[in-house]
Formats: sequence, structure tokens, C-alpha cells
Amino acid sequence: MATSPTVQRSTDPQGIDALHKLVLTSLDDDQAVETVSIPLAGKSSIADYMVVASGRSTRQVASMAMKLAEKIKAECGRSPRIEGLPTADWVLIDAGDVIVHLFRPEVRSFYNLERMWSFGEASPA
Repeated sequence: MATSPTVQRSTDPQGIDALHKLVLTSLDDDQAVETVSIPLAGKSSIADYMVVASGRSTRQVASMAMKLAEKIKAECGRSPRIEGLPTADWVLIDAGDVIVHLFRPEVRSFYNLERMWSFGEASPA
């Protein structure tokens, strides 16, 4: 995935928690499968949370990504960066403090991000 400017990070813990909750709620509303939230605060400078979830098809992955980006913009005033939307096998949504990876199940199994990033602490959301 190409790199582009990062989304602004927040220093407000309540704002970070609100964004994280918004992400989890949106994915739950859109029937994401096997949603996992990985806390990164103090372990990585890229974000405070990484959320990994699956959709049953490329259409569902793309739909979840677009709806989530719209909600983040409307409710948090941030314009998240989205990569991978044209193929929707793996879509990355960078909302600054929360990084979201949406996969088709086969692609998620192949990359296994939870194992790589969990630090032994991945928890179902």
C-alpha cells in the first residue's frame, strides 16, 4: 500500500476512546466478522488502537469502509485516509489514533496481522 501523509493524532484520551468506540460500534452495526481490537498505546507510535475485522465479501468490506469513514468525518471531524478500496480485499482506514484493517477472510488469514501486532494481548472487541 502506498504511503501518504498521516492523519493528525489527538492528545485527548476521551477523544481517542470516543473514536475507538465509534469504530467498534460502526463495525458491529455493519455485521463485521471477528472484530479484534489491539491496544497499541505505549507500544507503537503509529496509533493507540488497531482494529482488525472481516467482511464476507469485497462488497461488504467496501461498504463498511465507506460508512466508517463517513461516520468518523461526521462525528469526529477527521478525514480518515483510506487505502485499498478499489479491490476491497484489504482496506486500511487511518483515522490517526485508530487504524482499521478490513479484510475478506482469506486475505486476513494470509496476512495474520493480529499475531504480528497483538503483543499477546489481542482481545475480541
